[in-house]
Amino acid sequence: MIVNQTEAEERQYLGTIVSRLKKAIRLLDNKISTTHHEVIEAKKYVWDNMAGLDPAERAANRVEISLTIDHGEKAVDKQKRLRKLVEAPYFGRVDFVPDGRAERDAYYIGVYAFNEEDSQENLIYDWRAPIASMFYDFNVGEASYSAPAGMIEGEIGLKRQFKIKDQVMEYMIESSMNINDEVLQKELSQTSDEKMRNIVATIQKEQNVIIRNEYSHELIIQGVAGSGKTSVALHRVAFLLYRFKGTLTSDNIFIISPNKVFANYISNVLPELGEENIVQFGFEELAARELEGVFEFQTFNEQVTELTDSRNEPLIERIKYKATMDFVHELDRFAAHIRENDFTPVELIIEDTRIGKADIIRAYQAAGNVPIKQKLEKTATVIAGSARDENGGRLRPAAVKKIKTDIKRMFKSLNLLAIYKDFYHFIGKPELLKLKKARMLEFSDVFPLVYLKILVEGAKSFDSVKHLLVDEMQDYTPVQYAVLSLLFTCKKTVLGDSNQSVNPYSSSSITEIQKVFPKADTVELLKSYRSTIEIINFARQINPNSKIVPIERHGLLPRIKKSESWAGELTDVKQAITEFLDSDHRSLGIVCKTQAQAKRIYGEITDIHKDIYLLDFSSDQFHEGIMVTSCHMAKGLEFEHVIVPFVDVSNYMTKMDRSLLYIACTRAMHTLTLTFHGEQSSFVSSIGA
Repeated sequence: MIVNQTEAEERQYLGTIVSRLKKAIRLLDNKISTTHHEVIEAKKYVWDNMAGLDPAERAANRVEISLTIDHGEKAVDKQKRLRKLVEAPYFGRVDFVPDGRAERDAYYIGVYAFNEEDSQENLIYDWRAPIASMFYDFNVGEASYSAPAGMIEGEIGLKRQFKIKDQVMEYMIESSMNINDEVLQKELSQTSDEKMRNIVATIQKEQNVIIRNEYSHELIIQGVAGSGKTSVALHRVAFLLYRFKGTLTSDNIFIISPNKVFANYISNVLPELGEENIVQFGFEELAARELEGVFEFQTFNEQVTELTDSRNEPLIERIKYKATMDFVHELDRFAAHIRENDFTPVELIIEDTRIGKADIIRAYQAAGNVPIKQKLEKTATVIAGSARDENGGRLRPAAVKKIKTDIKRMFKSLNLLAIYKDFYHFIGKPELLKLKKARMLEFSDVFPLVYLKILVEGAKSFDSVKHLLVDEMQDYTPVQYAVLSLLFTCKKTVLGDSNQSVNPYSSSSITEIQKVFPKADTVELLKSYRSTIEIINFARQINPNSKIVPIERHGLLPRIKKSESWAGELTDVKQAITEFLDSDHRSLGIVCKTQAQAKRIYGEITDIHKDIYLLDFSSDQFHEGIMVTSCHMAKGLEFEHVIVPFVDVSNYMTKMDRSLLYIACTRAMHTLTLTFHGEQSSFVSSIGA
């Protein structure tokens, strides 16, 4: 029997669920209030009777209070989830009958699960629950899902999708397909929120496969601009936290993100899904941890700025050379070479005890293939442990200490910079090392030095991290991934787009990353959900190598506005801003090639509107309204309307410029405007205005 057959019955059922949710919230209100009162009374009792309680009673009372507080906090968390759920209890429904049964059950699917305290009946299923996977993976007809008891096979008799907002059903769609195109169109055509939102109502089948993958030790996702790869990765994290509740917590997961603005932009997703936010940090924080107090270094942002401001061929060659897997192999070969050849043992005489050169060699060789400092320490420990004084007794602590010092001195040099300089002489390319100033590294030398430091000194790995998520994978070199492989032995999700590199001279493709993680599983996401067909077609002509495939959503053609002077171009930019302000759109990105250009535009337009923000490398917030920034900072973000100024031949002409222009244009969801004065860049010359 089919329950709630008609839309009217579904609306009535929604009202019933909302009432039951409100009742559950009221019960939790009472529970929280009671718990609060109990904690106060218990603390008051302990305080008033402190003198008369023995230590065991005091400890028992503390445990009781702690447990009561814990129950209260769990009730508060549940109440928060129910308050969110009551506004939009569910978004989907699947009617499923397992093989061998006559009647089918209706399963309503929401962001969170809901069942009443006094009932074991699930009224709403969490989107991550095994049975909910059918909503994303199957059409009406034969279907199956993986349950703890094994694979459950059967038939889907009905699929529905709902849009519920503020407890009101805006629409209901009968859907025989995975996620109905009409629903997707409605969702994608809406104005964007200030930050990235959850996508549970529109997860596509190919995205769901990635989200529910719990087996891959390393999973590499190559996703085109607008494919939702970051959102999918965050939903994957939420799924893993749900699937492995009890053994995996948000404290066990780290995210490496490109900058603080991006970290802020994605910070809504996990809390919306009922999970705590996760520690996010940048690659440079890893480098600072390893090189603290030893070296200063240029940042990646500063390197990109240097490359966009002027073309420095020797710098480009240095960057390109250090951005290959062959370079990592050379570092490995050099570390093995000095491990074998830079240790020169000599006979030691310590307090009348003679330690032969051959004994030291044997101990050094027996210490194994460990970082050099550890090898020396193990050698010294073995020698000191086996050495005896003239009376057959163990050596005094002072003698042991001297042995350790003397054996360390037998190694040519443990000075990191000296070893790193020797490396370039070893490979016959001393010109490839160029410091910015004394003890300040170029960015391309930062991670080679960190890698070498780990090979020489060892490093403390992040043992508490059980899953690492790395975003914008294309901007990291093989040596950076080699460092990650040594510091993080946990499972990893690595994602990005090889066509969106802000520095193509050091970018990594899936093929390069797989050389570091040869057992990694890889997946491609080619469909873009962000931009209209017109914008995607435009972007594909800028970068013909992109495999980006648009979904069927049309909009305005991109516009290219030509002026005779900078003053004329600025007028065009201001006109486009006025058009945005007169529209229903809520986010406008003015995306320039360089930060200097962004600062220039920002200075010219601040009088137009109060909500105009300059995003630079020191920014840490994503704002709704008008944002002026560089291609580098805009990567990973999206805006309803995008203006790209300075699209002239002198500004966009190199391989790097092509990549940056592609990034700028693919930020746009609905409207794209390009402006220039002088001669138009050849990257857009074949596209009509």
